[in-house]
Amino acid sequence: MNIRLNHFFFRRDVLKVAPELLGKLLVRKYDDGTTVSFMITEVEAYRGEEDLACHASKGKTPRTSVMYEPGGILYIYLIYGMYWMMNIVTGPADHPQAVLIRNIEGYDGPGKLTRHLKIDKTFNKEDLTSSTRIWLEDTGLRPGYATSPRIGVDYAGDHWKNVPWRFIIKS
Repeated sequence: MNIRLNHFFFRRDVLKVAPELLGKLLVRKYDDGTTVSFMITEVEAYRGEEDLACHASKGKTPRTSVMYEPGGILYIYLIYGMYWMMNIVTGPADHPQAVLIRNIEGYDGPGKLTRHLKIDKTFNKEDLTSSTRIWLEDTGLRPGYATSPRIGVDYAGDHWKNVPWRFIIKS
């Protein structure tokens, strides 16, 4: 039997949570009652104001204030005016960290997966531990994984664009 993830799981450092999200099930219950679930296969970690690739590197703003909340809630934002990005806030309050969900089984790309799951701005600040429309479950699977630099963060400079905080299930 799968177990829904609780606050204790999410309120740890992003570099512990991110690789442990691999193999977890992302469960989505639609308005019509249909429920689907997909295994998380790729994520990226963003860690605090010091991480120049992290949105919190500019400090607390109306957009990033969600990252300063205790872990376990969603941070949803729009890029290129067309793609919603789904991030899971981690760590304790006032330590802005988040994990971008890059891929789920069957949907490669963060914009494709949110489009398929019908995720939009209304999910921003949604609590994954109590939501009736989206949550994560532990199946007990602990897959092997590889690391690599994050994608699309060249603006952050050589150090931050090259940290290996992208985690991918090994095939």
